[in-house]
This record gives sequence, structure tokens and C-alpha cells, in this order.
Amino acid sequence: MLIEAFPAGPWETNCYVIAPGAGHDAIVIDPGFAAASPLRDVLRRHNLRAVAVVLTHGHMDHVWSVVPVCAEHAVPAYIHPGDRERLISPNDFMSPALREAILASTGGELTTAEPEDVATLADGHAVSIAGLTLTPMHTPGHTPGSTVFHVGPQGERAEHLISGDVLFNNGIGRTDLVGGDSVVMAQSLLRLMDTYEDGTLVYPGHGPVTTIGDERRRSRYLREALAEKYARDEIETLLVGARS
Repeated sequence: MLIEAFPAGPWETNCYVIAPGAGHDAIVIDPGFAAASPLRDVLRRHNLRAVAVVLTHGHMDHVWSVVPVCAEHAVPAYIHPGDRERLISPNDFMSPALREAILASTGGELTTAEPEDVATLADGHAVSIAGLTLTPMHTPGHTPGSTVFHVGPQGERAEHLISGDVLFNNGIGRTDLVGGDSVVMAQSLLRLMDTYEDGTLVYPGHGPVTTIGDERRRSRYLREALAEKYARDEIETLLVGARS
């Protein structure tokens, strides 16, 4: 399976291109600020054809280029219904200070539209796209509609998890933005730990690849997040009891 990422925009949001291999159809995940041009380069280099855009959540740094990318390649966008409104009215989901910071960082204007073709994703309902199987897991807390995706070739064991801004390499997504909830995030993180095996590769929305096992063993941010809902003396037991 081919997975290539490039950092888009001043926030270095990882835009992923995933395909069964070179010369195949491909899925684009989270096209951020000014992602259209480097995306063309990746598709051209591997002789790929984009057939869908999948969004882990509706924050601007992950969806900034979704309208032009979907229009250029004539493809649908997939998003959890809990974040669909963020595609239409991004200004309603950010503070004035955050909006000013975004505009100052990019020198651009905020997109206030959604692609012509938008499909919604349901928790646990696998979809087949581009010869791949994507299984969404709804993991709210960073945003109400945040979703991670277990992805692999159809008919094969999947060991790749696209985690958006839920889980990072030695970090977790923030919960202090509009729609964030630290207690709900703790529930989502524990569900991740309980569902996926240690060897599952995690491809986050920012930063380098990690594994579920590495985060379970070492991440103080994970433990601090779980402490929002679970007693501290329970957390290690919960993590040890999670799938390994």
C-alpha cells in the first residue's frame, strides 16, 4: 500500500495520499492550506487518480483546500455529520482571535462553502474506495465530529490508522477550541487504546508517524487526558488492560 504525506500551510497539516500502489486510484485525506499544488505533484509522481477526499474533522487547517481539490478532480468529500457545518460556516466555530490569527498566518480568506458532493460517514460503517477499505471510528473531543480511519487494501488486515488531531506522536489534540470537550476526548482516547493493537501505525494530522503501543507506553499527554475522566490509580490498569 502506498501512503505519502506532505505538510500543508503554516500549521504543517499532514495531507495524506493513500492508494493500493502506484498507478491506482487514490484517496486524499485532509487537504489543508495551499494543498492543491503539492497534491498534483504527488499524484503525477505516482501516476495516481484522486477519487475521493476524506476529512478527519472540520478545522480550517484540515479542510482549507477541500473545495478546490474536489472541484479539480470531480470527487466527493467524506466527513462525519457532526462536523459538516464547519465546512459551510467556519466562522461560526472559531473565536475572533483565532480567525485573525489564521488570516494573519495565511494572508488568505476563509472558505465559506462546501464541495458540491458531500457524503457523511457513520461510526464503524466500513466504506470501500479506490481498492481500499476505510473503517471510521467516531472519536469526538477535539471536535464533535472528529473521526479516525483504519485503512488497508480490501480483503487484507489493516494496520494503518489515520488519526487526524485526536492522537499525535507523544501528544493529543487540544480540547479548548470551540466544540472541544476534555471528558469526551478521554473517552475517545481510551476507546482507541482498547480497539487497536500495539503494532498499529498511527498517521497523525501533524508531526511524524507513531504506533498505538508507543503512545500507550510513553505518552504523558495521554495519561493526563485520561485523568479528566478516570482516577489516576485506574489509568495504568486501563491501559494495560487495553488490546495489545
